[in-house]
Amino acid sequence: MTQTLAHPANADIQSALEEARADFVRRNPKSQKLHEEACASLPGGNTRTVLFYGPFPVTMVKAAGANLWDADGRKYIDFLNEYTAGIYGHSHPVIRKAIDQALDEGINRGAHNQLEGKLASIIVARFPSIELVRFTNSGTEANLMAITVARHFTGRKKVMVFEGGYHGGVFTFADGNNPVNGPFDFVIAPYNDAAGTKKLIQENAKDLAVVAIEPMQGGGGCIAADESFLRMLREETQKVGALLLFDEVMTSRLSPGGIQAKYGITPDLTSLGKYIGGGMSFGAFGGRADIMSRFDPRRADALPHAGTFNNNILTMSAGVAGMTQLYTPEAATKLNAFGDRLRARLNAITKDKGLNMQFTGIGSMLCVHFARGEIKSSRDAKKGNKDLGELFFLDLLTRGIYIARRGMMALSLPLTDADGDALVAAVEEFVETRKRLLQ
Repeated sequence: MTQTLAHPANADIQSALEEARADFVRRNPKSQKLHEEACASLPGGNTRTVLFYGPFPVTMVKAAGANLWDADGRKYIDFLNEYTAGIYGHSHPVIRKAIDQALDEGINRGAHNQLEGKLASIIVARFPSIELVRFTNSGTEANLMAITVARHFTGRKKVMVFEGGYHGGVFTFADGNNPVNGPFDFVIAPYNDAAGTKKLIQENAKDLAVVAIEPMQGGGGCIAADESFLRMLREETQKVGALLLFDEVMTSRLSPGGIQAKYGITPDLTSLGKYIGGGMSFGAFGGRADIMSRFDPRRADALPHAGTFNNNILTMSAGVAGMTQLYTPEAATKLNAFGDRLRARLNAITKDKGLNMQFTGIGSMLCVHFARGEIKSSRDAKKGNKDLGELFFLDLLTRGIYIARRGMMALSLPLTDADGDALVAAVEEFVETRKRLLQ
């Protein structure tokens, strides 16, 4: 059920925001109650920081296809899709069938199974940089292992990352080196600044083990790296003997073979994430055979790599089904073309009116920014109006559209043209209703 707002308070952003917050509280009493109950045993009622927002988060109680339902009975079109992990939508019958079969055959085997090699072969065939691959339980673990093997392989200690970058729970760089980050010797470089980054690579050449980059920063606001910037990184890392790691946990969905295939730039290592495991708990890291063979247990000097559920049968089953039957190369091309068309339609709404609002991204990932001018880095993104971002989020909830509080969207296979039209209509209504605030 959607609801049209009256919007009497548009004289200024704060008045509009206060009204929207009050309306949100009135409409979501059951979510509020569930949040208050959770606060008794979870800090802030939360166990995953990105999902929290004030005055309290909506609690979703059901999901199917491209839709969600909240505790107060409202239905939403899901344009977030688990921050890219939910590319198949909710409870896709193909994924469900694979998981049901796995449950019937027993899941905690404590042994090799018949599917891990098959999923690995699919990944190796799909992504140009990956000659050998190992599985983990999350993108965070994948990046931890990839960085660790890079340091071991090169015999060096320093790890270059980028402002605004996100490589998992212990590798976050939105505001410099986060206190919860892993204790590595990080060099934090400016994203999309070729001259500044090249200088830092040269200054740290003797100690630099690896340069880790998202070819498009997802959590940072769907900010794409320039192709020329990525090529510079490839050239400069090779010159100084450092490895190049593409974190494609999110961006691997943006073409049949990820950004590396889209641009024809082959890193030494690649990390991957949950949609490749059918949307289950999953991560993977892979790359050149001479690097990844360090984990070969047949070697006397093999590196250990533990993880009870690295090859868990539920994920292996869902991953094989998803990658062979659903997110085929043809499906990847189609979904990303849909995303490019949708982003163009949204930007046409704001560009024609010269408003302080724009949508960035590539293919099936996009993010709204309330800022003018080109957005090439997190520094540019931080110039955006955060209050307008919150107002947009709350207004879209009222119209039955679910996105990330920070404005990010990730498309899924079950979304239809009609769903895209609904998003466009909601943005058009927001722009018309709030246009005085967007000037």
